[in-house]
Amino acid sequence: MNPISEASIREACLPGNANERGNIPGAQPNLSVDEILAEIERIADLPLEQSTTLPPQAYTDEAFFNWEVNNLFKNDWFCLAHISQIQNIGDFINVDPFGEPLIIIRDKDNEIQVLSRVCPHRAMDIMPPGFGYDGHTMATPSEGNPGCGNTRFLLCPYHFWTFELDGNLKACAEMGQAEDFKRDEWSLKSFRSEVWNGFIFVNLDGNAPRSVAEQYAELNEDVSPWDLASMELIAANEWDCNFNWKVLTENFMESYHHAGAHSKTLQTMMPARDTWTEIEKPFHIRCHLPLKDSLREEIRKMESEGKLWDTFPPVPNLPEEKRMSWGLIMGFPLFTCVTTADSFIWYRILPMGTDRLKLLTTILVPKGSTKLPDFEERRDQANEAGINFHLEDMEVCMAVQRGLYAAGYQRGRLSHLEMPVWLIQRFLAARSRDTWPTFDRDPAPGQI
Repeated sequence: MNPISEASIREACLPGNANERGNIPGAQPNLSVDEILAEIERIADLPLEQSTTLPPQAYTDEAFFNWEVNNLFKNDWFCLAHISQIQNIGDFINVDPFGEPLIIIRDKDNEIQVLSRVCPHRAMDIMPPGFGYDGHTMATPSEGNPGCGNTRFLLCPYHFWTFELDGNLKACAEMGQAEDFKRDEWSLKSFRSEVWNGFIFVNLDGNAPRSVAEQYAELNEDVSPWDLASMELIAANEWDCNFNWKVLTENFMESYHHAGAHSKTLQTMMPARDTWTEIEKPFHIRCHLPLKDSLREEIRKMESEGKLWDTFPPVPNLPEEKRMSWGLIMGFPLFTCVTTADSFIWYRILPMGTDRLKLLTTILVPKGSTKLPDFEERRDQANEAGINFHLEDMEVCMAVQRGLYAAGYQRGRLSHLEMPVWLIQRFLAARSRDTWPTFDRDPAPGQI
């Protein structure tokens, strides 16, 4: 069997490759959105010891995906970027969550804005993919980072309407004969946004019932030792994935698969049987992946000799247990992260359809780590390791999505090590009731 490679996985992700489903019409019965939600409600109220997987339609039905977009994502906080990605005035990132063309930009007052890229004149995307024609943009694209760059103004390439970095209309030629036209009434639309621990969030419909800080107050205390706002994003990889967002998040949050998919990598460091999940919380899931005892002893020995075990020096002032374990976080609905002794890993998961998502995998480290004389070598080493872990996950996620379409699919039982999968089900069920986990149900107990 040939080993997996990044090239082979990316090729398999191309449309028509990963999910040559072989699924025939009627392989799984059609269910309405209400029927899917009713089944999720039923299984979410089962105890963990009786838990089972979701119906396949929750991963394959387009109407249900549209329900998720409107009831999980657009009406809540979605993480777009980290402030270290736009450090200078005029730095910007383009991203299109759920079909909404946005630009995240640092304005002349050093404030971060999340603006629509849709010109209020004739609906032109002011920065279409590739930035339009040469000479039709003031932006300087960032080399090797599509959709990123720096600009002095925002210029619509259609009729050259020009906007300030905060979205206010600066200039628009030949509009003097438009009756009652007032330039200050035609800014780019601004979306509700907040910065929390250095991460930039947007609420697309503007109606999130609480701030990001309120929503993640309990999580804030947990991640504060990493001082996330002062970290720098040093590596980012984009992936087109042909599987449902829940396939990815379920895989991301449970460590039972260490024994299989990661048997020669993560399992050797953090055996699946030792991992555990905290008590159920309303706004996030928190899992612990302790390093095995023999590895802890090895790390302490190396540190006593002045050597590094991780790629980078440990994050300063981390408590002992946080240094000797990895942590998995899923902040509802989609803020997914890994805490390690020397870094913070963030995934931007952007669902695009029932079996498609865009994924950005990143690594953040303290600024001090970027000053090391061999930083670039260490960065490349960390990035390569992250890609290798991710490739193992990509392979299984693509195969799972294919299986969900099959007539032979049978809904399985869950292990106690898959408690995070069950908690995601309870999150879906709670949102279908227009509430949050633990608000109208007793919280599920933790595992330690």
